[in-house]
Amino acid sequence: MRTMDEDIGKKKNSCNGDVSSGTVSQPQQGDGEVKAAMLRKDVGLFSGICLIVGTMIGSGIFISPKAVLATTGAVGPCLCVWAACGVLATLGALCYAELGTMITKSGGEYPYLMEGFGPIIAYLYSWTTIMVLKPSSFAIIALSFAEYAGTPFYPGCIPPLVVIKCLAAASILLITIVNCISVKLASYVQNIFTAAKLFIILVIILAGIVLLAQGKTKNLTNTFDGASTSFGNIGLAFYNGLWAYDGWNQLNFITEELKNPYRNLPLAIIIGIPLVTICYILVNVAYFTVMTPTELLQSPAVAVTFGDRVLYPVSWVVPLFVVFSTFGAANGSCFTAGRLTYVAGREGHMVKILSYISLKRCTPAPAVMFNGFLTILYIMPADINTLINYFSFAQWVFYGLTVLVLIVMRFTRKEWNRPVKVPIIIAVLVFLVSCYLVLAPIVDKPEVEYLYCTIFIF
Repeated sequence: MRTMDEDIGKKKNSCNGDVSSGTVSQPQQGDGEVKAAMLRKDVGLFSGICLIVGTMIGSGIFISPKAVLATTGAVGPCLCVWAACGVLATLGALCYAELGTMITKSGGEYPYLMEGFGPIIAYLYSWTTIMVLKPSSFAIIALSFAEYAGTPFYPGCIPPLVVIKCLAAASILLITIVNCISVKLASYVQNIFTAAKLFIILVIILAGIVLLAQGKTKNLTNTFDGASTSFGNIGLAFYNGLWAYDGWNQLNFITEELKNPYRNLPLAIIIGIPLVTICYILVNVAYFTVMTPTELLQSPAVAVTFGDRVLYPVSWVVPLFVVFSTFGAANGSCFTAGRLTYVAGREGHMVKILSYISLKRCTPAPAVMFNGFLTILYIMPADINTLINYFSFAQWVFYGLTVLVLIVMRFTRKEWNRPVKVPIIIAVLVFLVSCYLVLAPIVDKPEVEYLYCTIFIF
């Protein structure tokens, strides 16, 4: 693969499709002027909403209900946690909207931590996110996809582990190729699978509403009986609930590719996250119309059990559309992960080749491929629960630090333009909740993965 130095004076150095090959990491000079390869602004408001909704609605709503119910102990607190997670995600995203419209660089938390706390914290974040958070998240979703995709071929039993791993690896490879080929193609894939996953969510919600209208409310009475009061359990319930909401910050990873980010970033947040929150609460209510708490906890696949009891003989649509849902979420995760790796390489915190852009396709192909390779390594242990705890702990460390940047910059960067400005109390609240989510599980129920994660970060 040639570098741009070999093509100076021969090819036009721009991402408009007229260059057949080549990569670039820095502006190059040719014909007396500097021309730099840049990411195109191809993501509009609708695609932004689809990216948020498509990334958030993935495997979480189909695997987290059991864990949230198990840690809260009752239906009432379970539904409260789902609602509170949605509120927290919305408030956090609004804080990120202020940062994203003030510092319009791709890379999510990376440029904000760089501006607020300097290169050391920014490097720790980029290292942890690139090597742990993004690939582990991608791996969890891919494994969930593989489990649902393999189930129809093994009726009455769990698919063999080797089959699950191979299916997960194949999905990772396919999604990586799509994201290397074209930003528009990746966006189209996201839009299509977002529509598919919203369809199955709507089917479950409408079925639940019909059942409620028929008086199926037995499991929704005395909903706080047996509720857990453990701070650690509440924290773990939020970990699992927030895993289903993870993705609320995804547009901040591609700010440079957003059309009119000052308008579209906050609008996509305000529309996308509340939509997901309402869907999650209604889906959980629908589950409880046909399953008791005990039955839900014993179900190997909550959505499939719901479909078998309500949608027979067309219950097969549930696992099919769950596969669509997880595939769309995996695509969104890959799409944003590559941008963070690209920015870290551009800033010199990762090897320079990761900051190269394909001039023919205008995609950060090396960064996307690197993320795909790491994700395949992460699917080898195939332990979803451990990956979720590991992921959530590290993620909320940096969510808290990023919101702290907003608070600090209110005093140190007063003169900066803020197209979106949230009340400072919201930022303080999100920061305090982040601290609770990091500390509560450690204090109440210390696990070795938290120690390993802390050592890895610092």
